[in-house]
Amino acid sequence: MKKNILLLAALLISGSAFATGTDEERESLTMNPTEEVNITESDENAPITDTKSLGTFAKIDQALQKTQSDIKFGGYIIGKYSITDKSGADSNGGFDLRLVRLYVDGHAFKDFYYKLQLQVNGAPGEDKGARIVDAFVEWQHFKEFRVKLGQFKRSFGYENPMNPLDVGFGSYSQVSTKLIGFSDRVGEHACNGRDLGLQFQGDFFPAKDGHRWLHYQVGFFNGQGVNHTDKDNFKDLIGGLWISPIKGMRIGGFGWNGKYVNEKYNGAAGTLQSVKRQRLGVSAEYVSDWMVRGEYVWSKGQKVTNAAAANYADGWYLQAGTPTYKNFRVFGRYDCYRDNKKWSSLKSVYELSINYYFNKNLFIQAEYDFTHENSNSVPDKNYNTFGVQLYCRF
Repeated sequence: MKKNILLLAALLISGSAFATGTDEERESLTMNPTEEVNITESDENAPITDTKSLGTFAKIDQALQKTQSDIKFGGYIIGKYSITDKSGADSNGGFDLRLVRLYVDGHAFKDFYYKLQLQVNGAPGEDKGARIVDAFVEWQHFKEFRVKLGQFKRSFGYENPMNPLDVGFGSYSQVSTKLIGFSDRVGEHACNGRDLGLQFQGDFFPAKDGHRWLHYQVGFFNGQGVNHTDKDNFKDLIGGLWISPIKGMRIGGFGWNGKYVNEKYNGAAGTLQSVKRQRLGVSAEYVSDWMVRGEYVWSKGQKVTNAAAANYADGWYLQAGTPTYKNFRVFGRYDCYRDNKKWSSLKSVYELSINYYFNKNLFIQAEYDFTHENSNSVPDKNYNTFGVQLYCRF
């Protein structure tokens, strides 16, 4: 069923389209170079009698098989209902498809991992509707040195690379949303934390329990977000380094030196042609039966849509999750963001999420958020939001 649904996506990976069957199916299509075939001259449809040519075809077939060790099709759907008592909100809630994604991934030549992921929900438009989210190839021969090329998650923070099904809440934190390029404060189009670029990463010093003590990652990106080309020949430099003193624990730091070009700039008053994007982050995490994660990000850079906006911003969050008990798991998060790095702009969200897992691919989530905003410009400083989301992976 999956293969039929995702046939169109599979065709986009033209270099991988050959090996979509099982090993047994591929072997049944392989010519045997040692097999002798006896035919008569009158048999017009008989196979080739030239064993040398037959061997050549077989070698080509076998060589193609080696280019593809596995291929997988899949996707997930996240549907939700939410309601809020926030004054001035466009709507007090309703039903929505948060995400519908389809993907194909696998390995070519064993050392090369590839992935193509499409997001297919939303109204058609530049940043909505069907569009490419991920499209990359990564050389993975050495654990100490891997190379990724294409469109993928920016190498900043612990939460950003996580799948939406693993975050524990119905949305990413404000740190990821505003300062790691989901809906970035500088004015960039919605990018789900991704960009086009080249990244190097690796892990050193294996421990007896299998984990590695040191991880590094550094990437060069266009700086314009997903599905957009470079506009100024200036590449964003983003990197991170962390240590893992024990299995399940990570303590690290991240840096980002970049620039964003206003792609809709027309010289209008109050707008900017380009802005710097310089950021630093620190992160810590421990994941076992219990999980705890916290991150802080500091940002320097204005907004292309508002020349008078503050040059500095920051945000942080602290999240914890309980062990799974009778298919239930509970998460809590304290999530803060300051759009001008002053307490008067603080937006705090206190979140509680209860997840019930029917199995690893199907679960339902109920979430309650209490939001407090210090800004005097908002009509309602305190408001509540309740939501239910259904996650299905296939």
